[in-house]
Amino acid sequence: MKDLLEKDNLLKPLKVGDTVEGKIIARGQSRLFLDLGPQGTGIIYGKEFQIVKDQLKDLEIGNNIFAKIIDLENEDGYIELSISQARKEMVWENLQQKKSKGEKLIVKILGANKGGLLTEISGISAFLPVSQLSPEHYPKVEGGDITKVFRELQKFIGKELEVKIFDLDPRERKLILSEKAKDVEKTKEILKNYKVGDMVEGKITGLVGFGVFMKFNENLEGLIHISELDWQIIEDPSEIVKVGEVVQAKIIDITNDKVSLSLKALKEDPWKNIEKKYKKGDIIKGKITKLNPFGAFVEVSPKIQGLCHISEFGSQKKMEEKLKIGKKYSFKILLIDPKEHRMSLKLVSGN
Repeated sequence: MKDLLEKDNLLKPLKVGDTVEGKIIARGQSRLFLDLGPQGTGIIYGKEFQIVKDQLKDLEIGNNIFAKIIDLENEDGYIELSISQARKEMVWENLQQKKSKGEKLIVKILGANKGGLLTEISGISAFLPVSQLSPEHYPKVEGGDITKVFRELQKFIGKELEVKIFDLDPRERKLILSEKAKDVEKTKEILKNYKVGDMVEGKITGLVGFGVFMKFNENLEGLIHISELDWQIIEDPSEIVKVGEVVQAKIIDITNDKVSLSLKALKEDPWKNIEKKYKKGDIIKGKITKLNPFGAFVEVSPKIQGLCHISEFGSQKKMEEKLKIGKKYSFKILLIDPKEHRMSLKLVSGN
């Protein structure tokens, strides 16, 4: 950077915002003078001097420092400079280099909010999102309650974590960190020993609203999405598994360092051969399990649910007037699609 600055200073006129290197040639009361070569003399004074006065104590006449131009000519004819602004730019440049090299950094957590953890690097505020925490630190809160997640995150305040820089934007003053990124390459290497379709055994380590986490091979953790827990529609993962339970699962996807698992894939598909039991036009009894803007979900058997579309009622209000969750009604089968696990129903008049 020093060589580039020297060339810039010699080859083109200075402008506000440029970072320059100058030699300290004199001190005054709350002011410092820098020799900028053929470009003139710079001065650091007033508010800019007060901001960095503690850092200037050990500097001597003849020392070189970097500064940023904030005025090309003040009322006394000097080029007005800022050390604090120049140092911030150099910090951002240094952070960019660390990101490019993939360097690991140790940071102390200073605060938390509902989205993640707060810290700083070289005076720059940084954010570590929940999604970028390592599996061991991810707040596996049952039901995904935001208040409980926040309480779990607060436990990290004052602790040190090893991270990498995930994203940064000096203009937006944005510095995003990732804890899990530090182990990505290691995880990818271990995952080379696995392929989609493999069965693994592991322990359930956490339940969240969208599924459960399962740890296997000591160093790997995969996600079983709520839709992959069972063939029936699941509202709460705890209906199927508990934390600490040892289960077998099937790997259904490996993308970079992420592993997706399934319990459902190891269970017999209840829709298989369903056409032997039910057919289009049949009148059947079903229990209402859920009402939403799309229609009514109807439990035909313990593992089979059909949908009575909202269009059969005209509006959600009319549907809710006719149907009550937990009650049984008679329905006509309009369509059965075993491959897509779909059954369309129509409420039989007279219920």
